[in-house]
Amino acid sequence: MTRRRITLVAIPLVLALAAGLALGQRGFGGRGRGPAQIPEDRAGVPDWKLDHKCKDDVFTFVRIQYDEGAGMGGFGGRRGRGYGGWGGRWQTDFPDSDLNFSYRLQQLTALKVNPVPIQMRLTDERLFDYPFIYIIEPGVLEFHDEEVIALRRYLLNGGFLMIDDFWGDSALDNMLDQLKRVFPDRPAEEIPLEHPIFQCVYRLKEKPQIPNVQTAIYGRDQGITWESNHDGDSRTVHYKGIKDDKDRLMVFICHNTDLGDGWEREGEDPWYFHEFSEKKAYPLGINIVTYAMTH
Repeated sequence: MTRRRITLVAIPLVLALAAGLALGQRGFGGRGRGPAQIPEDRAGVPDWKLDHKCKDDVFTFVRIQYDEGAGMGGFGGRRGRGYGGWGGRWQTDFPDSDLNFSYRLQQLTALKVNPVPIQMRLTDERLFDYPFIYIIEPGVLEFHDEEVIALRRYLLNGGFLMIDDFWGDSALDNMLDQLKRVFPDRPAEEIPLEHPIFQCVYRLKEKPQIPNVQTAIYGRDQGITWESNHDGDSRTVHYKGIKDDKDRLMVFICHNTDLGDGWEREGEDPWYFHEFSEKKAYPLGINIVTYAMTH
């Protein structure tokens, strides 16, 4: 894997996103759209061209395909439909989340960004070409043995994994169990607000909790920002991580929060956009990518 030292120049977020809000009026859901394909109209997200001279030196948003095990709404012990078909949780918020975030990343930073996000398995031979990968809704995720080996090798060779959008105790227990298969001797630890991942571009004053747009609107008057239909404590947001021997974060776990919805649903409601997409989901997302690409 080629590590890239990239300087990100952040444009003031409020001004840039406010100017682009008219472009963000998209309201497409990630589920029930059939196989994971980007529509020809890019779901309304603007396209852009890359300089052919640097086409191989750009950031590409990579979403990981995975299979599902039993429990937590899984398929009765059978593998899920996440492999190459439709209906798997790995497709949640796709493609709008990936397209919107890629667009905002190239709009708000000096990073050269691929306008076409991609999806792949952990065993894909292309994995080591990409320093950042994303897993969503891992509450019933189950790695195959060969995926465990591939992920361990990828991370120890400089790769970075972001895990997002899962709530409650059972989902967390499942994800941590799967990560223990990857790193039996490296437990996930809570990451303090002072860590560079919260401060490197946009200086966050709190660990943000980002609800899905329906929860946010329903709970607006009560200040509810958590999904209540999960077991255990879903009110408290957690950001956990696993580090390598050089103290570099190589796994970043976003639990009891949903950055993906903050990216995907930015155009559905102006209040949600300003309160969660603009103030929380995009700043933290940009910080995460910045950290992943520069450490």
